[in-house]
Amino acid sequence: MFSFFKRFKGSKASDAAPQEEPVAEAPVASGVPPVVEPPPAPAPVAPVAPATAPVQRADPLVSPATVQPAASPTAPAAGPASSRIDPPVTQPAPAARTPDTAASTTPADRPAVPVSASPAPASQPAAAPIAAPQSPQPVAPPAAAAAPVAASSSAFAAPAAEDETAADDETVEIVPPPAPEPAARKSWLTRLKTGLSKTSSNLTGIFIGAKIDEDLYEELETALLMSDAGVDATEFLLESLREKVRSERLTDPQQVKTALRTLLIDLLKPLEKSLMLGRAQPLVMMIAGVNGAGKTTSIGKLAKHLQRFDQSVLLAAGDTFRAAAREQLAIWGERNNVTVVAQESGDPAAVIFDAVGAARARKIDVLMADTAGRLPTQLHLMEELRKVKRVIGKAQDGAPHEVLLVIDANTGQNALAQVKSFDDALGLTGLIVTKLDGTAKGGILAAIARQRPVPVYFIGIGEKVEDLQPFSAEEFSDALLDF
Repeated sequence: MFSFFKRFKGSKASDAAPQEEPVAEAPVASGVPPVVEPPPAPAPVAPVAPATAPVQRADPLVSPATVQPAASPTAPAAGPASSRIDPPVTQPAPAARTPDTAASTTPADRPAVPVSASPAPASQPAAAPIAAPQSPQPVAPPAAAAAPVAASSSAFAAPAAEDETAADDETVEIVPPPAPEPAARKSWLTRLKTGLSKTSSNLTGIFIGAKIDEDLYEELETALLMSDAGVDATEFLLESLREKVRSERLTDPQQVKTALRTLLIDLLKPLEKSLMLGRAQPLVMMIAGVNGAGKTTSIGKLAKHLQRFDQSVLLAAGDTFRAAAREQLAIWGERNNVTVVAQESGDPAAVIFDAVGAARARKIDVLMADTAGRLPTQLHLMEELRKVKRVIGKAQDGAPHEVLLVIDANTGQNALAQVKSFDDALGLTGLIVTKLDGTAKGGILAAIARQRPVPVYFIGIGEKVEDLQPFSAEEFSDALLDF
């Protein structure tokens, strides 16, 4: 029946920020200090260090008491120092190596500040720096160097996450309408078949004991025209049916009836659509139609349906011309416990303008505005409807969000002319077809689907609130062909 918009506010920066890779720690032999990458030599393999003094960083594997100033690059090489450095290089410790972060990183991406870890103990003389090995694999503990790389990568990813968050800072979810109860749906289908029983008997009687020949198609054409389907929709259905019978080689009349049901469902399916709620506050609906089509009654029934979906409703009595129009809408407001905004006299556009302001102040979910009945041949009255729509747009940006036309199914092909005229004048977004329980044929929906496919939100088969139900192409076709 109704679909809902749900908006979820939230940033995606937490999802976009990369995670820092864990850095493995190298095992340290007892009594042997860890091997570190020394400051660059005059012909270094590692990146050239800046002219400024090297920044000393504490190695997490060495206690703070053992951290001392970096060795002078001009000091002579000492044998004992080299002997203390060689053993860790020969240790096979593949598991202790860090991920290939430093190996895969270009010299431009490495931090410009050299890392000085603990040199030889204080009892040893200053050791000369040993050139880095030619292998791109780093020696055991570049842990202090890997940490700045990870920090820099997350810092560069943060602006991208902010841009993505700014572009899409909210998620919209469309919640489909809930499935109706089986008992209520069965009761509705029974009443719908009863309302369309006259047309159904004329169509289904053709296929009883008939042969698939030209006489069958002629009788079917007559029955479709009598059901207000119109010439265009009748020709379309018959041509499609002939092609389907020929391609599928159907020989039984009941198979032809089933094929006609499939074609009718495909024709009416574009008209089946749910009314979206929650995409604006308030959601402004403008109800239009000719005199006596059932606009005010349909507004009262819709208000009751909306309340069942936890929607607050406000009604605007914009029909200031018809006698007792305000009183009729006020009675429906009392039945549904809904406030009605009305004035004794005045411009209908002014009444609806005030109603939009009241709905915004009270944070109402849905505002339905009634309008006076207009014949599409009265051009000056149709222009007044255009004025009402323009005034609603000034009261709230984007309003009216729904422009619904209420048509009487008993008017036959005149209903198609009303749809065309009101659609050209107002830009219809949906239809409400009423009084299908009378002498209505029901085929008018096929004509509308063929020539002006405006979605049909609801169809009515009685005066009770539950007699107004959402349109389903499959259910309507089954009731029309008595399936």
